[in-house]
Amino acid sequence: MVHNADTVADPPYWMASPSKPKLKLPPGACDAHVHVFGPRKRFPFADGRYYTPSDATKEMLFALHERLGVQHCVIVQPACHGTDNSVTTDATAATGHAYNGVGLVPLTISDAELQRLDAAGLCGARFHYMTHLAKGPGINEVVVFAKRLADIGWHLQIHTEAKLIAELTPALKRSPAPVVVDHMGRVDASLGLNHPDFRALLALLDDENVWVKVSGSDRVTRQGPPYADAVPFARKLVSEFGDRCVWGTDWPHPNHEGPIPDDGILVDILADIAPTEAARRALLVGNPQRFYRFAPARALTGTAS
Repeated sequence: MVHNADTVADPPYWMASPSKPKLKLPPGACDAHVHVFGPRKRFPFADGRYYTPSDATKEMLFALHERLGVQHCVIVQPACHGTDNSVTTDATAATGHAYNGVGLVPLTISDAELQRLDAAGLCGARFHYMTHLAKGPGINEVVVFAKRLADIGWHLQIHTEAKLIAELTPALKRSPAPVVVDHMGRVDASLGLNHPDFRALLALLDDENVWVKVSGSDRVTRQGPPYADAVPFARKLVSEFGDRCVWGTDWPHPNHEGPIPDDGILVDILADIAPTEAARRALLVGNPQRFYRFAPARALTGTAS
């Protein structure tokens, strides 16, 4: 259902006071998938959006990361703010590009605007293939557009329903820009590791141009926290493609169904997803630094108010 511009905001999708993780993250750890919403008075939501979240500001994000032990981050432009990426570039600017961003852009975007967004700390463009979000351009058009992304050192980020992975694969394997698949391809954990949808994701990852985010355990689960049914999928991806995996909380968990995620638990399950210190260091530090090329981390000030 499309919300009108004056729609009252949804209740928060996130936990106000997440638990303190038991797992200590390595220095330089990266949360490679979050969003910032608003503040609405400064960054209005897009007309025709499919949801209207409560404000989840950059200051709230910085406070969360201080609690979790995160120094780097990738802020992904949320669909509710449309292709005006100001809310994301404002947040990346506040970090001196210790945090980078991924934008939502039209295929008709000018070279000058791409360069402006690049200078503002964006490094990729995201396209949705999800029925709960507005229908975007066809995958073949997007792959043609990816040549322009490759030319400025950006990547192509794909958010897709699991059932579409096999259909999208031939086009994605032609992408001239690196491809990142969100949230483990949004597989259904109840279907098991041998289901065709997950096998299709593994087959896509045989292409060394493709990366995957082992985020979204709270989305692919059918059992709820602590996501014991989802962890084996993330662990298999890290085991087989450990040099092309990154991880994120997906805070503030837009459009989340089921129990509100506890970000402390999402950190703690990393002990099972990446069982060795070396695997966690690659997932959280080495891989994201190599892929996103962050500026050095600096102290951030944030409050949850």
